[in-house]
Amino acid sequence: AALEETAASMEQLTATVKQNVDNIHHSSQLARATSETANKGGKLVNHVVKTMNEITASSGKIAEITTVINSIAFQTNILALNAAVEAARAGEQGRGFAVVASEVRSLAQRSAQAAKEIDELIGESVERISAGSELVEQAGATMHDIVTSVGNVTEILNEIAQASDEQNRGISQVGEAIVEMDNVTQQNAALVEESSAAANALRDQAQSLAGSVSRFVTE
Repeated sequence: AALEETAASMEQLTATVKQNVDNIHHSSQLARATSETANKGGKLVNHVVKTMNEITASSGKIAEITTVINSIAFQTNILALNAAVEAARAGEQGRGFAVVASEVRSLAQRSAQAAKEIDELIGESVERISAGSELVEQAGATMHDIVTSVGNVTEILNEIAQASDEQNRGISQVGEAIVEMDNVTQQNAALVEESSAAANALRDQAQSLAGSVSRFVTE
């Protein structure tokens, strides 16, 4: 009876361990899926950082171009002033040239103003991009930490799953051994009963034989 109860307990324990193993495998799968998602997120963050750096580099080139435009506008303005002075000296003959010089000067001033506004806008954009890049880099570092942590959890879960599988196999083997012992015990009990019955029969036969011998001796 004790072995039967033990066997029943082992079956229940085996079922519980198997359920735990299934849960651990499921958790391991979820951890792997989370790790893959985190890796994809990390790659996306890196791509965003790279793109922002490229935008910053392009903004720097545009700033260089606006600097050149400012320089050209400044030189053009000086040339236009010189042309206006020369046109004034030329008198009536230089009046038409003076109008052209004035228009050139006005155009140079507008170009310089536009270049200045572009330069200011680029400066603001670069500042915002730099701030965004820092945030994205921080997010990337956090994502990297998450990926590392999830990877560590996945490894631990895999180790636990392997240990649980081995434990499950060991418990199953113990359960099978207990069941086999229970069967052997029951067989031994049956043999003992048969032996006891045979012994009783043999005793009865011995007593009967002794009685017969006793009568034979008496006669």
